[in-house]
Amino acid sequence: MKRSDALAPLSRDHHQGLVVAQRLRRATTDSAGEARADFLSFWEDDARRHFRVEEEILLPAFARHGRADHEAVVRVLVDHVELRRRASDLGTDPAPGLENLHELGERLHAHIRHEERILFPLIEAALPTAELAELVTAISGAEEAGG
Repeated sequence: MKRSDALAPLSRDHHQGLVVAQRLRRATTDSAGEARADFLSFWEDDARRHFRVEEEILLPAFARHGRADHEAVVRVLVDHVELRRRASDLGTDPAPGLENLHELGERLHAHIRHEERILFPLIEAALPTAELAELVTAISGAEEAGG
């Protein structure tokens, strides 16, 4: 299914996230430092803003038409909290264990797949076309402003 114009920028962010998640999942003793640095760069440059856009714009728009406590929404918010915690931990640990990197990569991968396969189609089905069109402007503005 083609992603709506409103959610396309977030899906592009997801592509970058999947690349980083794969590096984390495949990290070896030799590549762990680079995988850590790649994730932290992605976190600072993209993911923090991406999470804010979802939490401050996308999910409230969905809540006008769907249940705010829908299990797909709850999972996304819990994932965001957990990924923030892991990013914070990784930022203070210059030599994380491979298991930690692999788990972070798995969590990030599963989170992105959930949003793409479950949450985004749910939102696209729930929101009227006019509101999806309004999201294009809102998401664009938030991304240009840095979140």
